[in-house]
Parts: sequence; structure tokens; C-alpha cells
Amino acid sequence: MDRLSYLFASVAFAALIPAPLLADVAASSADTAATTDAAPASDNAQDIVVLGFGRSRQVQSVTDIDIARMTPGSSPLKAIEKLPGVNFQASDPFGAYEWAVRISLRGFNQNQLGFTLDDVPLGDMTYGNVNGLHISRAIISENVGRTEVAQGAGALGTASTSNLGGTIQFTSQAPAETAGIKASGTYGADDTERAYVRLDSGDLGGGLKGTVSYAFLHTTKWKGDGPQRQHQANAKIVKDLGDLGSITGFLNFSDRRETDYQDLSLDIIRRRGLRDDNLTGQYALAVQLGKIFQNQAAAAAGAPLPWAGAGTTFPAGVGTVDDGYYDAGGLRRDYLGGVTFDAHLTPDISLKTTGYYHDNKGQGSWITPYTPTPLGAPDQDGAAITNPGPLSFRTTEYVIHRGGVISDARWEKGINTLEVGGWYESNSFTQARRYYGMTDTSEPNRPTLQFQDNPFQTDWAGKYDTETVQYHVEDTIKLFDDKLALNGGWKGTHVINSANMQPGTVQTLAGGRIDAKDWFQPQAGIVYHLTPSAELFADYTENMRAFVSSATTGPFSTTQAGFDGIKGTLKPERSKTYEGGVRYRSGPFQASAVGYYVDFTNRLLSFSNGAGIQGNPATLNNVGSVHTYGAELTANYRILKPVSLFASYSYTHSQYADDVLDASGKVLVATDGKTVVDTPKHMLKGEVVYDDGRFMGRIGADYMTKRYFTYLNDESVPSRVLVDASIGYTFRDEGFLKGFAIEASVTNLTDKKYISTIGSNGFTASGDSQTLLAGAPRQWFVTLKKGF
Repeated sequence: MDRLSYLFASVAFAALIPAPLLADVAASSADTAATTDAAPASDNAQDIVVLGFGRSRQVQSVTDIDIARMTPGSSPLKAIEKLPGVNFQASDPFGAYEWAVRISLRGFNQNQLGFTLDDVPLGDMTYGNVNGLHISRAIISENVGRTEVAQGAGALGTASTSNLGGTIQFTSQAPAETAGIKASGTYGADDTERAYVRLDSGDLGGGLKGTVSYAFLHTTKWKGDGPQRQHQANAKIVKDLGDLGSITGFLNFSDRRETDYQDLSLDIIRRRGLRDDNLTGQYALAVQLGKIFQNQAAAAAGAPLPWAGAGTTFPAGVGTVDDGYYDAGGLRRDYLGGVTFDAHLTPDISLKTTGYYHDNKGQGSWITPYTPTPLGAPDQDGAAITNPGPLSFRTTEYVIHRGGVISDARWEKGINTLEVGGWYESNSFTQARRYYGMTDTSEPNRPTLQFQDNPFQTDWAGKYDTETVQYHVEDTIKLFDDKLALNGGWKGTHVINSANMQPGTVQTLAGGRIDAKDWFQPQAGIVYHLTPSAELFADYTENMRAFVSSATTGPFSTTQAGFDGIKGTLKPERSKTYEGGVRYRSGPFQASAVGYYVDFTNRLLSFSNGAGIQGNPATLNNVGSVHTYGAELTANYRILKPVSLFASYSYTHSQYADDVLDASGKVLVATDGKTVVDTPKHMLKGEVVYDDGRFMGRIGADYMTKRYFTYLNDESVPSRVLVDASIGYTFRDEGFLKGFAIEASVTNLTDKKYISTIGSNGFTASGDSQTLLAGAPRQWFVTLKKGF
């Protein structure tokens, strides 16, 4: 079945779900409109951050106003890094280079969170394209209307099986009510060029309106050599049916090709500095280092040297072959589309159903000295290579075909809001590790940012299928003239993972089947309005993270013997989250304070084996629990109408509660009492904004304490403070310049030298490893905008 047939078939199936049946059992996400409507979101639509008044969970959001103040093209994740409990890292100024992007909430890393766009699941947004796609590819950043963060636990209706911790939900902008064109162009550091244009039809009659937009980004790396390129197109159409509801359709496209930065270790940084990078543009040197490395390996084994005359000694300044590989890159091409029927069946009953489909083709590459090209290996055009080199073009290749349907029915009657919902997804994912031939020449014979053809070796290739079924039920009750709101309910999940390996490959990774099932994961919450300005809230949530079907992560990422040994005892990760707090709002001032405790059990630990470029199978086991507690403070004060102050602070105490044991009970890694990797204990963020409709100025600072990148806490990266700033002016007078704006922004204003991402190649028990990425230095950008 092709993409469109799959999409419309799933939508049609969902639309046929009997509405009376749904209404009879209806329930709601703990914090749906019934609870939210107990208090308005904000007294001022220009607030930098909207606190979740009326919600029984810690929920905060930022709007497109805040995103518009950032450098165009910046990831929407950068807009939420100011929120408490959010640890966001990136090695580029846009926060869009996916190999380096990491986000965690309260000690839970990215693949333990949930992400959605207009209710459509984005998977866990990890780099390896297993069950979704990154938000920077899913939608053009200017088209994001709102980003909502639930630091502790998402609503029951969230379409995610990975949200042990919180959820991040993105909502796209609706088509404008009036026809218009918006356009912007950006130029800046490292030859950055970005263009954006959006056309809105306005109301075409009968409540029909649409929008289409396009964005292009080209920039070179801030260190080393190589481009980063992306084309994106978004289209959305809405038909307003009046009292009957609405129909919305969307189709988003992205083609991203990015040259990778070199992963670093503390040793490499000490010897070569933070600007050490891949040898892109120095192919002859990379060939020389590959020959020397292979000669060293042969000499150590007592074998003849394969490259006579190359020697066994690296040039001065090169310590290991891992100091710099020739090149690496990531290619991603995505189509994401969906249709939503939001039907108001009666004044009390509504039914919202979304069908969606996602198609992805991806390739991650390293040009590796660990596997030389054999004589006669095919070139890109299929011709035999007669001068093979010591390098090969190693890829991890991805193809995703996933489609699903999400449906929710709501019944509001008196003091009750009942809701029932369901989600089904089928994900067919293929993944392979292949090698392509490289020549012994002065220039490379294969371009890094091109999909490769004609491999000479396939280590492994597999087809991974995931079937997901999830439902939720919840009731929200308002009492005492809406001063008290109670909600409670549960969700159930069953995920079936299967793997089928292609025969005849060099390695044999695991095949088989494993599933995760829990039909009762409860959630309960309460909101009590002490006064019109103050409220108390508390909630309790249980969640399960399903297994992942992949060759590079999850239970299938090991050998067949390894999988057979664990499949009968491996348990899905689980969490229990308790949180409570107070919110206060009076005129231009709003604030919140929350405390929480998380009991995380059945933790799955995957040990990295060797350098990441070697691609060795990981080791996966349940290794005990993590106990986390902390506090978060947020304050937003609009001093005058154009002047806002924002500040947040978070304290996180997250420790492993057990040692890692072998099958006999012997301690392998004494992690009990150690701090969870990549979890700063203190984070403090602040921002000052002036915006009077003409002149805009913003400056923000972000501080966090040290982070460990080993489970035994013997290696860490130090604390750092980062400062960003922007300034702009918009013409409001009549004439051609009306609506014209010019903006300038600077990232890392103080030019801080720091390590951004840790764990890019996973984490080890102890010792230094090549799993760090340097943060970008000071970068500047200028943008011109015009609306017509």
C-alpha cells in the first residue's frame, strides 16, 4: 500500500469508530481543557513564558513570539532551554545539528521523553531514526505556534511509548485569517545564508483557508570544513465547519544534509584543543594516517606491513588514528503528512481523530580507517576499484514507513469532563551497516553528502517491525464553583517488537520478538485555587517505556546469543513520579514553585564497546533503579508593558540506586550512589526583554554546574555560563517600509570555550572516551523581515 493510500485508509477507519461508544466511556488527559479552563493561561498574551495555571502537573509553554526573537532557523528546542529542569545542548548556534542535539528533563535523557507535533508522535527524536523524526525536520521553526513542556509526566493522551519522564508537545500555527506574505533573509557567521517565505490564502470562503511555506539553510561548519544544508516545505489547509467542527490537512517535507563535527575526548582536547575536527579537505593526510594505523596493527600482530613505505609512526601532533577521521555526515529526507477531523457531534460530545504517515530515508556515515577497501570493490558507478585505499565509506542506513491513527472522544456534562482515547501505529523500519569502496588517491572518490551506491560489504541488515496499541481513560471533576479540580484515570499500552535479520551478512545481530505490555498505568491530579491569584497542584503518574526495534539500540542491538540470554528476563523501564507545587499570578507578575520525586526502576544500561566508529554490538541489561528528587522555581515579571524579566532555577539530585551485577551477583560496576550521567545538579537561567512593538532587545544567560560522562563519576565536564543577545527594529509607519524589520543576534556573546554535548558515542563505566562535542564560539547573524 502506498503512502497516501495508507494515510487515508487509517483516517477513514478511525472516523468510523462509533461515536456513542466513545462517548459512553469518555475520559480525559489529566490536564485537558476542563482543568485548564479553570483559569486563563495568562493575563498578557505577550508573556515570555506561560505557566500552566489550572493544570495539575508542572506544565509551562513558550509561544511563537519567543521563537521569533531567536536567530531564524533555530530549533524550537532552543526556545525552551530557559525553562527549569530543561538541559538542552547543541554544538551549533542553531541547535539543529542532530548528532549533537541532546535534551533531558529532570535526569531523563532524550530517548526517555515523549515528543509530538499537533498530536502526531515524533518518537523519541534520537539521531538514529528508529521511530520518528526530529522537530527541526518535522516543521519549519517559524511555523511553530506553541511549545509546551511537562517536566515530570505528560498527559495520558500523549501518543508516546517513551515518556518515562516528561513530554514536549509542539503545535503548529494555523493559517492566517487574512491573505498575506511573510519573508525573511538571514546572513551571518560561517557564510550562513537562510531564506524563509510563507504565503497565507486568508479565508477563501466558507471557512476554507490554507498556508504554504518554504525555508532554505546553508552554512559552513564553525570549525573544520564542510557544509550544512536543509530544504523544508510545509503546507496546511483548514476547513472550518462552524458548529460541526473542522477538518485540517498538512504535509511537511525536509531534506537535510549535514557534515559532522569530530567527537572529542578530554585527551584529544588537551593535546589538540576544542577546535580539533575531522580532516575534511585533507584526504591525502587521512589516507596516510590510515596506512600508518594499519601498519601499526600488523606490526603488533607480527604480520607483514600492508602498506610498505608508510611506516608505523604518526606525524607530529597526531596521537591516535581517532584524533581525526577524514569525514562524516548525516543525510535525512522526510515526508510527514496527516489529516485531522475535529467533530462537534453534539453540544456536549466531541470527537477528534488524526491519521498520519511518515516516510524517511536516512544515512549516517563515517569514513573509517578500521576497514580498508579491498581490491576490486565497486565504485559509486559500479566500476571495479583498481587502487583501493586504507579507508572505506561506512554507513548506517535507515528507512522508515510508519503510519497511525489517534482518536479522542470527550463528553462534558455539568461538573464532569470524561474522555476516552486510543492510538495505533505500525512502524516498518529497515536498517543496515554497509561499507563502500574508497581509492588510494589525493582526492576522495565519493562525496560525503550523497546517498551511496554499490557497497562491497554489509555487516548486518535487518527489518524491524513495531506494532503499538495504546488507550487512555480519564475523568475530570470541578467542585466548589471551580475552586477544586480533581482528575484521575489510566492508560494501557502494548508494544510488540520484532526483528528479522538478512542472511549472508558479515555479522549476525539478534532476531526474534519481544514485547512490553501494561494495561493499567494510573495518573491522578488535583488543583485547588486558594485565592483568585494562587493555586496549589499535585499529581502522581506511572509510566512504562517500551522497547525499541533497532540494530543500534534496544534489545536487538546485541548478538543472537546475547538476545536469547536476556529476552526472557528483560523488563521495560518504569517510572513513578510524584510532584506538587504552587502557582501565583497577580497583574504583571507570575511565578511557580514545584518539588518532585521520581522512582525509576528496571533501568536498561547499554555499555559502549570500543570507539564509536568501530560499531561493536552493545551490551544491554536491567541494572536497577534511579532515585531523583528536586525543585524548580520560575518567575516572570512584566515591569512595564514593554519590559519583561524571566528567571528559573532548578535543583536535581539524581543517583543510581544499585550496582551493576553480573549473572552470578558479582559487582561489575559500583554505580550505587553515583550521580546520573549528563545531569547537572544546579541550573540557573535568566532573560531580560524589551519590546515596544518597534524596538526589541533581548539578553539571556544560562548557567549549569558540572556534568559527569562516566557511570562511576570519575570524568566530567566543568560548569559554564552562556549568554545570547538580540536586537531589532520594526517600522510601523505607513508606506513601503511598514512591517519591515531588521534584527541582529549573537550567540555565545562572551565567546565561552566549553564542551556542549556529552555522550555522543554513549557512556562508559569509567575513564576518558571519545564522546564529547565542543560548543560553538561567538556567532553573529543579521536578518531582514517583511510582511505584505
